[in-house]
This record gives sequence, structure tokens and C-alpha cells, in this order.
Amino acid sequence: MSASPQGLCEFIDASPSPFHACRTAADRLLAAGFTELAESDPWPAAGDFFAVRAGSLIAWRSNTDSAAAPFRVVGAHTDSPNLRVKQHPDRFLSGWQIVALQPYGGAWLNSWLDRDLGVSGRLSVRDGNTVRHLLVRVDDPILRVPQLAIHLSEDRKGVELNPQRHVNAVWGVGGGARSFLGYIAGRAGVTEDDVLGFDLMTHDLAPSRLVGADGELVSAPRLDNQATCYAGLEAFLAAEPDGVVPVLVLFDHEEVGSQSDHGAQSDLLLTTLERVTLAAGGSREDFLRRLPDSVVASGDMAHATHPNYPERHEPGHLIEVNAGPVLKVQPNLRYATDGRTAATFALACAQAGVNLQRYEHRADLPCGSTIGPMTAANTGIPTVDVGAAQLAMHSAREVMGAGDVADYSAALQAFLSPV
Repeated sequence: MSASPQGLCEFIDASPSPFHACRTAADRLLAAGFTELAESDPWPAAGDFFAVRAGSLIAWRSNTDSAAAPFRVVGAHTDSPNLRVKQHPDRFLSGWQIVALQPYGGAWLNSWLDRDLGVSGRLSVRDGNTVRHLLVRVDDPILRVPQLAIHLSEDRKGVELNPQRHVNAVWGVGGGARSFLGYIAGRAGVTEDDVLGFDLMTHDLAPSRLVGADGELVSAPRLDNQATCYAGLEAFLAAEPDGVVPVLVLFDHEEVGSQSDHGAQSDLLLTTLERVTLAAGGSREDFLRRLPDSVVASGDMAHATHPNYPERHEPGHLIEVNAGPVLKVQPNLRYATDGRTAATFALACAQAGVNLQRYEHRADLPCGSTIGPMTAANTGIPTVDVGAAQLAMHSAREVMGAGDVADYSAALQAFLSPV
């Protein structure tokens, strides 16, 4: 199976939360013959493996001859800005039953208004004297964050949304007591009393689809950054490495700084690479010697030049959809790319036969960042930041070029299969 826009839509629709994205990727890896390992178990010397840590996943291919080969790593992130359920969500206001929500990451709040929302995530439930973790997904339109009528705004230009007051969802009427957590627990087949912890979030229920007169565009939630998760996964599975060890790592929590036990600032990547070396019979010295010749491609989405706001973009750096992968450069290290790593990805694009675009952010606008700089600093591995062009980043609904899905994945495959 090669990457396709239809395949991307299917991946996104199967993955409303980071936990589901890991499960979707894991199922694909299992179908391809990979074995899931627990981090607490001894690891075999050779084979195709992956491990899941909460909302993050790492996969690799190794053999007994690979203790000295450099790594080629494709990194992405599983999380996207959204609205998440508060620990005590139940409210009753003005005759409405309310679920209290709060923004996660840099959510573009107005894009979440007046949408039919489902709920997904994970429940941590009592199982005797232990805890088990259940994926939960409710695709019924149970929540809606209503917009204020234009007639009630002071100047008929709308209101500035307050994240504490204006993004709570309605889910019923009347004064009867109703527990939102109890409802979700029931949908998962457990009781509310059994729920010891939860990570619940909303998702847009409109399915991903191809749009435009000729189906040239992908309209979907969570393109940032499940488009890279999907393209990177397909690239990893199709790669034919010679003299390198391919690795795919999908981190959670990029949208909030990656500072968690399974974000890009954690030890997940570094300890996995060392354990792969040790399992293949290498030493710590062998592991440290591998890192300088290794390379990470930090994949995230890139800003296409917006037709309604062209003045917001750096002159001379037109970025188009359906025009190839994007190399992302920022001299103040919001992106990790330098001349060495830029050349590595440019060679990969040439090897794949796809066009390469080069992005820089306007110097008078604050630039977002990626897992790239923190991965480079945490591992000492040279890193390049790359992506695919899109519009409406951090909106509940985003858009990218359908043709870019295959080209992006092909470039990442060539990166994992250097000649």
C-alpha cells in the first residue's frame, strides 16, 4: 500500500485522539508483520518492532549486523489542538446542561463553534486491584459549542472568545442532574465509579473528504499533524534501507511544548535507540558513535501561501499546495534545519523525483516550532524540519493538496532509504 489522499482520510477518521492515532498506526504495523514490545520487557536482537507509550509510538527495523549503522529517523506528532473535557465537567446554566471544556494547544477557537462534536480519548478504570486503560470513542453528536447570535453582539462584529467562558458545550436541557462522565463510562461499558482517571477530548464529526472541482484538495480535521503520521508510516513501511536503521517516532504533546514522559522532550527516542544498539550486541560506545552520522527528519505541516492574506507571508517564498514537500528554515532555531541537514533532505527529494519547496517565516511575525529543535538538542542527532503545505493550521478543519500526500511520503521514504 502506498500513501494516497484516500488513505490519509481513512487514517484521520480512525484517529480522533492521540491514543487512537497510535492504535491505528499499531494495527497497520501489526498487519505488516511487526511485533509490539513492552518497554519493561527484554528486547530481541533483530526484527521489526514497535512500542507504544501512552499517546506516542516508536517503530524500528533492526538486525544483528546493525549495531554500528546510523539511524534514519522520521518524527511526527499525534496530537492536535482541540477542546478537552475538564475534570469536573457538569454545569447547569440558564436552563442548559453544559459540559465544561478548555482549549488544548493553540486551538483556533472560532473554528470550533457550531460544529457537531463527538468525544474520544482514554479512560483509566479500576480492574480489581489494578488499573487498565480503555480507548473510548463516541461518534454521536452529543456536544455543540454555540455561537452568539450577531444581534446580541455590541457592534455586530462578533465577540472575542474567552477560553474560560465561551467554549463550553451544550448537551441537554432541563434541570435534571446528569453526569457527563457517567454517560461516557456507560458508552465504554464500565461504571462511573470504576473510572479513576480520564483523558477526554472533542472531535469534529464531519468526515474527511476530497474537495474542489477535481478533488485536488483534502479537507479534514487534524491534518496538523496526522498527515505526517500517515505519510511517515507509509514511508517507513515501504522503505528499503541499505546501511541505515530506519525509525519512525510519533510523539504526543507537541502542541503544548512536548514536556511530558512521552513527548519529544522525554527519553523515548534516545533510550529506544540505545536499547536497539544493545540488543544487537553493541556497546554504549557503539551507540554514541552512531549518533553523529544519524539524521532526524522532523515532519510537521507547513503554511501554504494564503490567497486572502498574501501579505502575511515572506516575500520570495511562495509555498503552494500540490507542489511538493516543504523544507522549513528559521535562523533563530524555531526549526532545526541547517545547511547540512537541508542538503540531506534535498537529496532525498531528488531521489524520490519530487519537487522541493523552501519556507521561511516573516521576520516580523512570531514563528511556531516543532519537535525538531528539542529532538536535536535531546539526542545530538542532526535534524531537518520538513512538512507538507496546508491552509487553516490549528483550525478544527484544515485543507491540504491531495497530490502532496504521495509526494510527501515518497520524500520521507527516500530519506529512510538513502542511496
